[in-house]
Amino acid sequence: MDALTFQPSDGDFEAMLDALQHCILIHDADSKDILWANPAACTMLGFTLEELRPLKAPDMSSSERRYRRSVGRQWLQNAVEQGTSRTEWMYRTKAGVDFLTEAIATRVQLSERTVVMVQFRDIEKEEALKSDLQRTESRLQTFTDSMREGLLVVADDGVVSYASQSAESQLGICLSELLGARLADYCTDESRPALEQALSVTDASPRTSSFRLALRRENGGSTWYAVNPHRIDLQDDLRGTLLFLHDITDRIRTEKEHQRDQDRLNYLARQNVMGDLAMALAHELGQPLTAATNFITGAKRRAEAAGEVPEALAYGLDNAQKQIERANRILHSLKGFVGTLETSEQLVDLNKIVRDCLYFIHLTAEAHRTTVKVQLHEAPIPIRCEMVLIGQVVMNLCRNAIEEMARFPEQEREITIETRPVDGFGEFSVSDRGRGLAHFPDGRIFDGAFTTKAGGTGVGLALSHRIVTRQRGTITAAENSPRGSVFTFRLPRAGAEQVPRQDLARTATPKSIG
Repeated sequence: MDALTFQPSDGDFEAMLDALQHCILIHDADSKDILWANPAACTMLGFTLEELRPLKAPDMSSSERRYRRSVGRQWLQNAVEQGTSRTEWMYRTKAGVDFLTEAIATRVQLSERTVVMVQFRDIEKEEALKSDLQRTESRLQTFTDSMREGLLVVADDGVVSYASQSAESQLGICLSELLGARLADYCTDESRPALEQALSVTDASPRTSSFRLALRRENGGSTWYAVNPHRIDLQDDLRGTLLFLHDITDRIRTEKEHQRDQDRLNYLARQNVMGDLAMALAHELGQPLTAATNFITGAKRRAEAAGEVPEALAYGLDNAQKQIERANRILHSLKGFVGTLETSEQLVDLNKIVRDCLYFIHLTAEAHRTTVKVQLHEAPIPIRCEMVLIGQVVMNLCRNAIEEMARFPEQEREITIETRPVDGFGEFSVSDRGRGLAHFPDGRIFDGAFTTKAGGTGVGLALSHRIVTRQRGTITAAENSPRGSVFTFRLPRAGAEQVPRQDLARTATPKSIG
């Protein structure tokens, strides 16, 4: 007999029913009496078929009210009227043991009568397993919510598909906003490539190394996290990269402070070397400068002895001699500044210091085609300071401003120099219209570890800061409006009666230099 002609006999059906693992009871549709039970039902209940047939609901069901006879009959009647009815029913074995079942009653029309076939299976173990799973899930949820690490699952397209409660507190982003969002959108530009690299790992290489991730904050700062990524693929649930995030912002801040301290130590070591070099240069250049002065003096005398000296030659020799004399004064002050802890202070008008520097500022401005506006206070501003070194600070700040403006179109190149008395101090400021202070990393302006100039030492502003502060002054940097920066230093004012008369002689304010 082949498969197309096979037809089970009545005995075959009975054999198949006897072999079923599901328990089956056959009830009369009208009386609800038990007519038949398969061996699995007899084994489960502990009764023989002959013992089952006369039993009623109270004889084989739990004594709880919800399993009373009227409820059971109504359930079977629902199957008669509707064709099928499902319930959870607590059967009782012959030994008096109750067990919970999922029971399905189905109306079946036999040749002789209508019956209700009840199929049931023990679900007590399943319910216990379900309860254990729920309890485990609850414990796991409590554990993940209280752990210091946040958990995220990021899909292959970069979208967050799962986030733990601890992730919400760790990241400071509410779950409703985080779920469905692209994690890369919250990252800083510098850390986004590391995230993209972690998400690009394929199933063939499910693990990748830990990395650091920085997320932007509304206040403009950022929070750093150590991230351990793991590839996961839960069928019909989650697929992507599981990220364990731990806040390491304090650690990053400490590392940066350590690096900053290391940079400062390197700077101080370099400054010590520069101090030695400055002492050597001051010593070695002294003789050549003295010789140059003598040669110029001799040349002037010979020219005068030979007759009338041309005006252009006299102008050149005089200015050359002035610059050599200034170089001598700078070297002398530098040698004293490097070699001693105390500065040689003088009483001088701040305006005079600025006026003495304007010639050299003018030369630098002309080379960079930059306009210099000068607004000196109309009255003298007597201060106590080391005149030559403060002059170098003025020169340095103005030179920085001019070189900054050289980055911009010529019609925009302009700096403004001002002096004024402020609350017991003499104040000098130079403002530009450049990039402002944003290009200084971490606001490190005066610590000597930063420069944007090709070949720069990075100590110009640091040295200016040291000179001013050693003379009981302050030096600051601020943003200019609408663009650029303003560098300002203040030195304590002195009584006007203490300053030499020639230093306080009022002169007209220099015109703008362009």
